[in-house]
Amino acid sequence: MNLLKKCKEKIVETLFPAWCLNCHKEGMALCSDCLSLIEINPWQHCPFCPKPKRVINKGKCGSHQHFALDGLFSAVSYQDPLVKKIIRAFKYQPFLKNLDQQLIQIILAHFQISENKILFHSQDNSCLIAIPISKSKLKRRGYNQSSLLAKGLSTFYQIPILENILIKTKETKSQVSLSKEERKENLAGAFSITSSEIIKNKIIFLVDDVFTTGATMEEAAKTLKRAGAKKVFGIAVAREGLN
Repeated sequence: MNLLKKCKEKIVETLFPAWCLNCHKEGMALCSDCLSLIEINPWQHCPFCPKPKRVINKGKCGSHQHFALDGLFSAVSYQDPLVKKIIRAFKYQPFLKNLDQQLIQIILAHFQISENKILFHSQDNSCLIAIPISKSKLKRRGYNQSSLLAKGLSTFYQIPILENILIKTKETKSQVSLSKEERKENLAGAFSITSSEIIKNKIIFLVDDVFTTGATMEEAAKTLKRAGAKKVFGIAVAREGLN
């Protein structure tokens, strides 16, 4: 870690000490009491149904088999005000990087109570890949939030994480204010693969913080499958529209 980065993190720690974002108790950015208030999703839903449809050990419903993404594991609803507050603080100012630990706990809780058995069913052939971000966002934020989550899952499950394999090669607009169709157009051709041989016949789990329309993960899944990936599933902390 270079000196400038250390200084930036020290400033953040000084300006934003460890107070719970919700109840303001001193100790950590989200205390265990407030973490326990978040309702964990016990189901897997089709990623592409406008009104999420439950699927068990299938990944997606029959109407959306033509999509590249084979399924999605989403731990909580993004409509939960506390979840939204945590993720925004993690991604944007004040850039509370250490919230990754609580967000990883949320994902793990989802897997522990879920009835799905797809996850890492063939560990020798499975790997994790974080959704990449642009160089400008990485420079501004200082970290890729999805990469932090993927590293935590890799450590817990002992599944390898592949870094610098899926890269973002196109500077895209912010997705926040775009429609579903505009998001697809914005992301078209945004990703590329640096080594097809490494991902050939792999079962890949794409990790991101929030799943909204699915345009980002679908474009990444298309890119990975064109390069030879066998299956591509998504893992997200939160999903729009679960309520």
